[in-house]
Amino acid sequence: MPTTKHTLVIDDEPDIRELLEITLGRMGIETKAAENVVQAKEMLQKHTFDLCLTDMQLPDGDGLEVIQHINEHFPDLPVAMITAFGSMDTAIDALKAGAFDYVQKPIDLDQLRSLVDTALKLQSQVGEAKPGTDNLLGQSQAINNLCTQINKLSRSQAPIYIAGESGAGKEVAARMIHHQGPRTDGDFVPVNCGAIPSELMESEFFGHVKGSFTGAVTDKKGLFQAASGGTLFLDEVADLPLSMQVKLLRAIQEKAVRPVGSQSEDTTDVRVLSATHKDLSAEVDAGRFRQDLYYRLNVIELRIPPLREHTEDIEQLATNCLQRLAESYSEPQPTLSNQALAALQDYAFPGNVRELENVLERAFTLCEGTSIQVADLQLQGGPIDTSLTQAPSAIREPATKEPEDSSGEPEVSPDLAHDADQPQLPEGQGLEEYLEGIERGIITHALESTRWNKTAAAKELGITFRALRYKLKKLDLE
Repeated sequence: MPTTKHTLVIDDEPDIRELLEITLGRMGIETKAAENVVQAKEMLQKHTFDLCLTDMQLPDGDGLEVIQHINEHFPDLPVAMITAFGSMDTAIDALKAGAFDYVQKPIDLDQLRSLVDTALKLQSQVGEAKPGTDNLLGQSQAINNLCTQINKLSRSQAPIYIAGESGAGKEVAARMIHHQGPRTDGDFVPVNCGAIPSELMESEFFGHVKGSFTGAVTDKKGLFQAASGGTLFLDEVADLPLSMQVKLLRAIQEKAVRPVGSQSEDTTDVRVLSATHKDLSAEVDAGRFRQDLYYRLNVIELRIPPLREHTEDIEQLATNCLQRLAESYSEPQPTLSNQALAALQDYAFPGNVRELENVLERAFTLCEGTSIQVADLQLQGGPIDTSLTQAPSAIREPATKEPEDSSGEPEVSPDLAHDADQPQLPEGQGLEEYLEGIERGIITHALESTRWNKTAAAKELGITFRALRYKLKKLDLE
């Protein structure tokens, strides 16, 4: 038989206590009630609880005192705050103090039941990640501290703003928070806010009803509805237009959304995580991001360190990446030479882990044999640059200038004088697409001339067999 759960309700209003006791009782949960802080502390000392619901305003103190007491003496006990309608600042303070979540008066029973269900999953699911989920690799102090923070933050339902440079692993951290928390059975829904056309944003986020606009031939659920019971990850949130920021703010505050064309709101049960590579506080100062939305999203900030701050993890990251590539291409796994590893550890990696993976994938295709050398890495630029901290006066002009003719104008090279003789891109076609077409044609010709003997084709093209396999997969020629 399942073990009966117990909840402590702290509120000085008899009507609220009765409503909570009836609602929780119908969910099979036993309750004990306290009218003030003193009674609550006595109850906590005498009994074991699985959840605590506390009002903010109490006769002899406030709910923040209760939250702090529970965090100090009963750290595994989730506590939710009951706040007055419209008191979002109070709710934010509670979340920052360590509250699991909050519910507003008048209490929405659907929201309450959802909150209780999520909180009661904590004891059995926190710290357990689903098999195959992403994890941050590394044994450095920076990564160990980050993983500890993620494990702690996964227990809360507070909005988290994940700060970090492009490619540092912000989405990986967001997925870890989702999978290590009580919402792991729900969906993790990532969305790149900068990739949605502005005219479609409201429909994409909140959904629409049939006939609400031209092309709306059926009802459609939005991202908030799709993430119900799970986590919505707003990547590059700084790219949201101001008009959409207002609507997002309301959705987060009220825990409800109104589909386009609908006359009613839909209650949502979503944890919101957000991230951007931009400095969000600077965006607020510049007037490009609403300050009130910033405070709602940035209840707790989680900083992802750039790769240059934990270079000791590069060896493990590289080994893991090469293993995945070898499995993907069914090839033997190459190793990094000592010189190649030293070069990687001395490189600045402005693109962070994502750039490391790209460098290794290129080296995987270029290397001869089973050892990756420095030349295979084709690193751009030099090592980690400490000169960026120098004063501007330390930056010198180039030693040479463009030659000038007697008129004072720069001399034009004869090789550049005949633009009409230079190859031109076909109209409407980008450079990468154009070059891929040429590459596809050359490789196809080599394969046909060797009767699709890949080993012979690679020799004819002057590349390794592994490099040919990589290009065939990239160009969809396999």
